[in-house]
Amino acid sequence: MPELFPDTQPPAMSDPITLNVGGKLYTTSLATLTSFPDSMLGAMFSGKMPTKRDSQGNCFIDRDGKVFRYILNFLRTSHLDLPEDFQEMGLLRREADFYQVQPLIEALQEKEIELSKAEKNAMLNITLKQRVQTVHFTVREAPQIYSLSSSSMEVFNANIFSTSCLFLKLLGSKLFYCSNGNLSSITSHLQDPNHLTLDWVANVEGLPEEEYTKQNLKRLWVVPANKQINSFQVFVEEVLKIALSDGFCIDSSHPHALDFMNNKIIRLIRYR
Repeated sequence: MPELFPDTQPPAMSDPITLNVGGKLYTTSLATLTSFPDSMLGAMFSGKMPTKRDSQGNCFIDRDGKVFRYILNFLRTSHLDLPEDFQEMGLLRREADFYQVQPLIEALQEKEIELSKAEKNAMLNITLKQRVQTVHFTVREAPQIYSLSSSSMEVFNANIFSTSCLFLKLLGSKLFYCSNGNLSSITSHLQDPNHLTLDWVANVEGLPEEEYTKQNLKRLWVVPANKQINSFQVFVEEVLKIALSDGFCIDSSHPHALDFMNNKIIRLIRYR
């Protein structure tokens, strides 16, 4: 078994212990850290797992230091206390999963269900813009022969605002950017909890795959259908599917029917 406190007397259960979590210091007791023996913290501070130390001799954990306060408070009280405007539920859920505090994981699941039920009326507004630009690229015709080519590219922009933060998170679980050959959720591009701007391009015929990466051209995919979104028609169809499944309906009073049919403005509302 690794030595948790080498060259020192093991602390009593009530003695203070200072942790360095991602650069943020917390002081607590051994009893608190081992209050859930089956958790990772319980294993670390009962000597079942080795611990790292910083230059000051504090136990070091390379995780998010800001949200650790909520995890530590749960260890102390077995109660989840979050501020009303808490906006980092996803991060806290990932941290709770890392530390494997099962009662906290269950409390967070209950909290998310509670928030979902509490969120009643909501509005969703999407403004769409489209333009065409010329893209230049080289084509390898032979080992030492390259030619310069160009093609027209459709560039799409969607400015999305919703009073429902949870809906934007739902949207982020369905829509993904394809960049550098990898898919990444659009949630990382949230400007704030209620606002999201998407920019992407359609496939360009003859454009080599490496050119998308070289020219920083992102494409948009919907999962789990694994369908690439190459037009506003497909984008609107997919967003409507997601929104309608979440209780939204089309606002018949706004926008003007012509704008909606031309895919310029989408406005949906939800009443619960």
